[in-house]
Amino acid sequence: MEELLRTPLYDKQKELNSKNVPFCGWDMPIQFDGILAEHGYCRNDVALFDTSHMGEFFFKGDIVNSGINSATSINLEILPLGKCKYGFLLNEQGGVIDDLIIYRLADDELMIVVNASRAAIDFKTITSRLKTGSLDDRSKELAKLDVQGPNSKKVLQKYFDSEGINLDDMGFFSFVQTKIFGEDCLLSRTGYTGELGYELYINGETSVKIWDELINEGVKPAGLGARDALRLEMGYSLYGNDLTEEITPLEANLGMFVNLKREYVGMQALKSKKEEGLSRILIPFKTTSRRSARKDFEVYQNDKKIGFVTSAAFSPILNKGIGLAMVDLGSFNEDESFELRDKRGAIEANKASLPFITK
Repeated sequence: MEELLRTPLYDKQKELNSKNVPFCGWDMPIQFDGILAEHGYCRNDVALFDTSHMGEFFFKGDIVNSGINSATSINLEILPLGKCKYGFLLNEQGGVIDDLIIYRLADDELMIVVNASRAAIDFKTITSRLKTGSLDDRSKELAKLDVQGPNSKKVLQKYFDSEGINLDDMGFFSFVQTKIFGEDCLLSRTGYTGELGYELYINGETSVKIWDELINEGVKPAGLGARDALRLEMGYSLYGNDLTEEITPLEANLGMFVNLKREYVGMQALKSKKEEGLSRILIPFKTTSRRSARKDFEVYQNDKKIGFVTSAAFSPILNKGIGLAMVDLGSFNEDESFELRDKRGAIEANKASLPFITK
């Protein structure tokens, strides 16, 4: 069995009695004080997440002629400096190899942030689509911390005062390349929780310093369990659940993130699927009780199997089970309730709208 990787913060987290689980080849904390408590820290105050397992690639070259602009669904030619954008690395059939965020660092430089479970195939795929330029995998060199919650700005501002950075000036999906504790830091106004928040890309040693500082100030750590509930309340997709190589962005109800009027790998397949009409779609649902389903529960309506659950969790805000399910459009009636079933029984649910909660 392959040994699990550890982030630079592993020892610090174990000092705080983290409960860890294997995740995408990493030994990661799923909780500290408990999922419900950590969910509350993020929604009501501020929470600190270690997401150093994510992958970071750095591209340098001609954005227009290298092939990088057609490698993903993101139009890099029009992405301004200091901005980042969400999009997809697609296969020829329009399925999602990975979802990612690309940062425009300079006229000829990009940072591509990918999911840990897909980093190896992402690097191989993007490299194969390049005609010129270089792609460097620096995933093992960088750590990443997410400071998320309504008080995140108040907590972080003092660390960037000496660099002349005012966090009020940072819009959503913008970033600055700056310093913290004298070391390089890419500070991004992004997150996976739906709250005001920031993501910091730094080296491993600096991540430990920041962790210690924030924990000593009373900022609470949070694990993957709370992160999953937080992202699902906002309707954010999770790769491997709501997105796979067999699920297109159109089927995942993420058509707003793909432009079918410019060329990139997978676009023609998406265009054809849209013209033909989709046979299935990802829908949000709420259960009628506190009971929550799980991934791969089967969806039944009028005693007919019409789909399957891709993601599900208990929402502390709504006090109900919520989730996403892939359903057959020809069999699904959105005005009727349906059941989420496994071997142990059934849970009644209704179609909902996204986001599940309003921020």
